Amino acid sequence: MDTTNSTLPAHDTDEQRIRELVARSQEAQINPDVLPALHAANLVIVNLAGRRLFGRDAFASAMAEALTSPLKDIRTSLEVDDIRFTTPDVAIVSLTKTVHDERYEAEGSSELPSVGVMTYVVTRQGDDWLIALAQTTAVR
Repeated sequence: MDTTNSTLPAHDTDEQRIRELVARSQEAQINPDVLPALHAANLVIVNLAGRRLFGRDAFASAMAEALTSPLKDIRTSLEVDDIRFTTPDVAIVSLTKTVHDERYEAEGSSELPSVGVMTYVVTRQGDDWLIALAQTTAVR
């Protein structure tokens, strides 16, 4: 795992905070009171199915809707593959996303791929890092 950038040094504390942000986002994936707050107000999300959302409010609404549907039985785990700082206040985080689709496990089939590559663009806001972009691409 390469977490260095040849033009801007990554600060250990910033990298650790970004890793903690990723861990918190994974832990809060079914908590509509916590997960949206880990994202910037003007965020853009493109999910595994290609649905694009603009803004924290749209994300919170879509999340609340999903949690009342069978989508509530899908969990994901995230592994940080790389962190690159483009400026001291912006980083690109490359992740591997594994989907655990409990809706169809008994039948052994799912419409979703089990692995995706995910990119976060995170921005420093005060002392915190927030997710400004989350893009997931299926790996088939």
